Amino acid sequence: MKTLVTGGGGFLGLYITEQLAERGDEVRVFCRNEHARLKELGVDWHQGDIRDAEAVTKACTDCDIVFHVAAIPGIWGPWKLFHSVNTLGTRNVIESCRQHRVPKLVYTSSPSVIYDDRDHINIDESHPYPSRYLCHYPHSKALAEKEVLSANGVDDLATVSLRPHLIWGPRDGHLIPRLIKRAQSGRLRRVGDGTNLISMAYVENVAAAHLQAADALTLESAVAGQAYFINELEPVNLWQWIDDLLARAGVPPLGKSISAKAAKRVGAVCESAYWLFRLPGEPPMTRFLASQLSRSHHYDTSRAQRDFGYSPQVSFDEGMSRIEPELKALAAGQP
Repeated sequence: MKTLVTGGGGFLGLYITEQLAERGDEVRVFCRNEHARLKELGVDWHQGDIRDAEAVTKACTDCDIVFHVAAIPGIWGPWKLFHSVNTLGTRNVIESCRQHRVPKLVYTSSPSVIYDDRDHINIDESHPYPSRYLCHYPHSKALAEKEVLSANGVDDLATVSLRPHLIWGPRDGHLIPRLIKRAQSGRLRRVGDGTNLISMAYVENVAAAHLQAADALTLESAVAGQAYFINELEPVNLWQWIDDLLARAGVPPLGKSISAKAAKRVGAVCESAYWLFRLPGEPPMTRFLASQLSRSHHYDTSRAQRDFGYSPQVSFDEGMSRIEPELKALAAGQP
């Protein structure tokens, strides 16, 4: 298989790239910066920005399948940025696939595309998109997902969208390092009553799910034109998990908390201040973040299990063991 991975040098994208290379596929990676691991793997690296339609089109040439992983995440920032990268960038990928008659497109989405500021208890894929969003990331991803699924069957392109929830594991450059840093500085607070359950998705399992979905994807398959939740089969208590991470890193557990309502109010104030005064960076709290940290949100993966055999190969406990050395290094200030 001749494969293209957009964002193939990023956290999830690199694991997908590795798994494709390990099984013998011919891999091309499209991303902004070259990475040492890509050189080690010997993949074909194309430098470019997903917003550059010409560069995307060139990268899609002669491909049998495209894994579109590239995106800009975050809880804060201008709509123009999120829309241009996540929505219009995805449109570039779709159009390039159609132009070059690429048979398959696997899109990396997120459960946040259907998040409506309420508890999600074992939600399945029938849950609708909300009428409004608390931040630009899920909105821009939802628009992109709709375009991907609508493109299924057009010019013989088969598409599928995967929604991994809270991807974690070794080499994470965002979520876990920020948790450790905030806890060490005393700026991390438990939000809500501490009982909320969430789904999590170990990164190697998510990468494997992309390959499984791709292998099952044809225009005639049940997978074509569908979205799937990808996460561990059982939810975990968010705050117990965070305390476990801190303990393994040698950092004291959380001792302070804030109610969900108070966090929402703080988030609204922070958003207003950052917007009015054009402050750099992102607010320490937003309404979206307060909601995500205080509510339960876990998802049913039975559809993915049925349609393409999804089954996590790395257990939660094994994943925690694998990430422990990195946690200790982060706490010690090592890169």
